[in-house]
Amino acid sequence: MDNWTDLVKARMRDINLTQEKLAERLGYTQGAVGHWLCERRQPKLQMINQILVEVGFPPLQMVYPHQLRENSGVYEANAFPLAVTGADGQRHELYFRYPLLSWDDVDLTEVPEGAERQASDYAAQGRGYWLRVEGDAMTAPMGLSVPQGMLILVDSGIAAEPGKLLIARSADSTATVFRQLIEEGGQRYLKPLNPTYPKALFTEHTQVLGVVVQALMKF
Repeated sequence: MDNWTDLVKARMRDINLTQEKLAERLGYTQGAVGHWLCERRQPKLQMINQILVEVGFPPLQMVYPHQLRENSGVYEANAFPLAVTGADGQRHELYFRYPLLSWDDVDLTEVPEGAERQASDYAAQGRGYWLRVEGDAMTAPMGLSVPQGMLILVDSGIAAEPGKLLIARSADSTATVFRQLIEEGGQRYLKPLNPTYPKALFTEHTQVLGVVVQALMKF
């Protein structure tokens, strides 16, 4: 562990990889990467492993329970600070990278090998992952609308409250849906933003897989 930065810097010289390019691959600022490689700041184990993999080394096979929460190396980003002071003395915002999952993989506790990752400035409170919207159930004729093809960032650590957009599954169905939680007459429902689709009853048996916190359109 004491020499990991020396190994990484030597490897970067061998493959002509600059700090700027490494930062771009990691989804972080060059200032943050510079702090880690110059040992002014100590990154978490999952970030060390990500750096090692990016330069062609195998990841370290060790865990520090007092530093990492369960699954933090897989989905969570809140072990990292939201900003760092770079070598230029300026504050730099950090960005986090979450896996883009298929709708069939939302129950997985580990990220599928080779999964694409998408950056965000949002630090998830729980499991964070992106989904690509399918169908037009959340496409509205006016107001809030999340059309097919949009990427949505899901946080499993946010409480389900009326008005929130949820990824959920009814007790009597295996289908995972994207809906808005609403309350009418003391009863809660999962409501599509598209008025041509029916709303569904939200009960104590409804499984909430996460709350949508961001949406992104990629062309």
